[in-house]
Amino acid sequence: MGVNWVRAGSVYILLLGLILGAFLGSCNGGVSSRYARGNDISADMPLDSDVFALPVGYNAPQQVHITQGDHEGRGVIVSWVTPEEPGSNEVVYWAENSETKYSSLGTVVTYKYYNYSSPYIHHCTITNLEFDTKYFYEIGTGDVTRQFWFTTPPAVGPDVPYTFGLIGDLGQTFDSNRTLAHYESNPKGQAVLFVGDLSYADAYPLHDNNRWDSWARFVERSVAYQPWIWSAGNHEIDFLPEYGEGEPFKPYTHRYYVPYEASGSTSPLWYSIKRASAYIIVMSSYSAYGMYTPQYKWLISELPKVNRTETPWLIVVMHCPLYSTYTHHYMEGETMRVMFEKYFVQYKVDVVFSGHVHAYERTERISNIAYNIENGLCTPKYDGSAPVYITIGDGGNQEGLLYEMVDPQPLYSAFREPSYGHATFEIKNRTHAYYAWHRNQDGYAVEADSLWFHNLYWNSTQISSTASM
Repeated sequence: MGVNWVRAGSVYILLLGLILGAFLGSCNGGVSSRYARGNDISADMPLDSDVFALPVGYNAPQQVHITQGDHEGRGVIVSWVTPEEPGSNEVVYWAENSETKYSSLGTVVTYKYYNYSSPYIHHCTITNLEFDTKYFYEIGTGDVTRQFWFTTPPAVGPDVPYTFGLIGDLGQTFDSNRTLAHYESNPKGQAVLFVGDLSYADAYPLHDNNRWDSWARFVERSVAYQPWIWSAGNHEIDFLPEYGEGEPFKPYTHRYYVPYEASGSTSPLWYSIKRASAYIIVMSSYSAYGMYTPQYKWLISELPKVNRTETPWLIVVMHCPLYSTYTHHYMEGETMRVMFEKYFVQYKVDVVFSGHVHAYERTERISNIAYNIENGLCTPKYDGSAPVYITIGDGGNQEGLLYEMVDPQPLYSAFREPSYGHATFEIKNRTHAYYAWHRNQDGYAVEADSLWFHNLYWNSTQISSTASM
């Protein structure tokens, strides 16, 4: 970037100071928040709390949740549970202000986990919906019919505004309820990118799967009305071979369907979707990802397919962070970083959202792709083509917040705070998006951390065009 030296003397110094200040500010945020809160482990809400209440009526549908049902955003997967018998598989739906009703039939699955037998889990994919339209839908029959609604996203396009909520490591504690209520009070969120660790059922004796049921009733008030885009965390593995449970992710994959086949994936644990002006890639931190594995091969073939002139915002969601300066879980994502960071930089991923660490942190745009075992260049450096890494494993969990951090704070860490909260990523157009993190102790309008994002693809395109003039 050139500088126009317009006057002599002190103006030279002022301009130089502004340039250096802007550069250093972009590299070395380095804020460890001094916000103080109690450090007690959050208690589980009692099972007789109203947030877990059963709907009235015999075999009434419960645990209703929706997610995107295709690659483009014109499909919705509606899922629910009937406790006593299969009941109806049908979803009846209609557009707002329309008298024409449609119906779609789904499937029913069940599973057993040690001494637990699941209720009847229904999944129904509705397709060919109109973009940017409010739909009502009904499930159940007779006196136990229940009605909900959702709004489809706008058609895919480069300048389509859209706002994602960010929640991770939610659990079913009192703090979990505060997080969900705080998010619900934020009117901006249109869909949630969920970064893993849902119910924490595996934290109870014998991975008590009744806790999957209570959690799904708890979050129904949000996820029945707007899609949550799911990713799996370590608490979804549910691997218990000493009790005959050797199939990883069994409860999660039976309960939470995603449109993985639409993106050519062979597993529901990694997949992609388009939504408005964003391309979302979901990865699995706890599935094989080494070279030649299915996840690796899928991602390497998926990244070149992203058309940034159509979906300029490229977002990656995974559970385990690649960068974190909290001492707990420190460097657990290092092997995945070594495998994939160079591709994130090459394809100009704008932001990577993760959970796992029960606190909040945002990095600068940094990378460590120069390092090899011989050159010793092992310190992350500012990289204008690299993603911002955001850890938002602060939904409520069951194990409490993490307070111990690497000290002194590394220069690549821009802001960190051990608090519960949620975030929003508000896409304005192809070039700008506004990100904000909200701690639970504040009103939703209070932004404890925020950042304007400049789209990496379009920013680099503009720089190239300017350089060629």
